[in-house]
Amino acid sequence: MGKETKITIETDSLLIVRGRNFQRTWCPTCAAEVESIAMERTGVISNLDQAALEEWINSEELHRLTTADGSEQICLSSLVARVQKSQTS
Repeated sequence: MGKETKITIETDSLLIVRGRNFQRTWCPTCAAEVESIAMERTGVISNLDQAALEEWINSEELHRLTTADGSEQICLSSLVARVQKSQTS
């Protein structure tokens, strides 16, 4: 009987798309200027449903921003960090 070798390969990927859906704004939680996306546009970059998104926001893992015109935005830095955290869990 021969010797058996098992090889495991793990890969991760993250795609960040830039376009006109994003805007630069100040995130007080990050204490930095970040790219942000309108709450209703998050489906463009994530397959999260609205309920899961609200859960992440309520847990304060996503940074909710309000722009000068009153629109609700999500800090993309916090969204990327939360997505990476969910992939490692």
